[in-house]
Amino acid sequence: MEGLTKRFGSFTAVQDVTFEAAEGKITALLGPSGSGKSTVLRLIAGLERPDEGKLWLSGEERTFTSVQERGVGFVFQHYALFRHMSVRQNIAFGLAVRRASKDKQAKRVNELLELVQLGQFAERYPSQLSGGQRQRVALARALAPEPEILLLDEPFGALDARVRQDLRRWLDELHRELGVTSLLVTHDQEEALELAQRVVVMHEGRVEQVGPPSDIYNEPETPFVANFVGSANVIHGIVVGGRVQFGEQHLRGAGHLADGVMAHAYVRPHNVRIARTSPNGLSSPAGVERIVDLGWGSRVYLRLPDGQIVVAQVDNADVAGMSEGNNVHIDLEKAKVFSPDAEAARGPDELAAL
Repeated sequence: MEGLTKRFGSFTAVQDVTFEAAEGKITALLGPSGSGKSTVLRLIAGLERPDEGKLWLSGEERTFTSVQERGVGFVFQHYALFRHMSVRQNIAFGLAVRRASKDKQAKRVNELLELVQLGQFAERYPSQLSGGQRQRVALARALAPEPEILLLDEPFGALDARVRQDLRRWLDELHRELGVTSLLVTHDQEEALELAQRVVVMHEGRVEQVGPPSDIYNEPETPFVANFVGSANVIHGIVVGGRVQFGEQHLRGAGHLADGVMAHAYVRPHNVRIARTSPNGLSSPAGVERIVDLGWGSRVYLRLPDGQIVVAQVDNADVAGMSEGNNVHIDLEKAKVFSPDAEAARGPDELAAL
């Protein structure tokens, strides 16, 4: 899609949205509620018409093609199953609408019942199924007409955490088997990073960043992405000579910002390194406020000389013999530096490269 914009009256739901979904892969649209993710999905499905921009499916422009001619399957958060129909009838619905023969319907439905592991529930009704089973029926119904692209709108949002985890694993295995091009809308960053090969991060109707999960997590291009995807410490300071000054300490990496402006340095807790002595000139002194033993590792709360708190996620061996009140040094070389009002990719410097 290129430059898709959709307005509802004076409200702009999505603006200038451009990205490409790789064939045979899962692309996740990730963002908070109200970021425009579901509107994008409805534009792709043909349920809404864009005010601007173009949409291509399988190499053909289909911006204003009818829903029936788009070849998409849609899975909704709340299943949207027909309560008066059995599991078998729900799955066959799309085939019946397309007037497939009875034999073709029966064959395809039986294939899908086996695929989603619901053969023994074929004659039951939605009210007799669990939430996870209903979502499997919804997925089978969407797959029945063999769509070119599968659209999943928060498919696990109505389920509890354990069921969501099980269904994510199952969907991943299913996609590996079928290889259907899929777009997944979710506000759950773990879900997006686990399932998708490509992630589109959205905020307030705009695309913030597009890339593989590793880039989204490790190389955020905007303050929003750094803060929304994963957890991050935010160190506040002022730019002086291409460095972020906070108290008597400084960080390199602000060469793209003008002197005197405020700057925020984002660093993941697992990228904060703790040492009892200064390992290099980039380290900062800090006091140990609290150590939390998590079993598989430790979370350490550290106070910088200017009072700011930094959280580190480290191996237990790194804090062996360390206690609250100790003075240590921390290495923040993997921080990403932005101005607070950054609106788009600014090419933030990685401190280790300087």
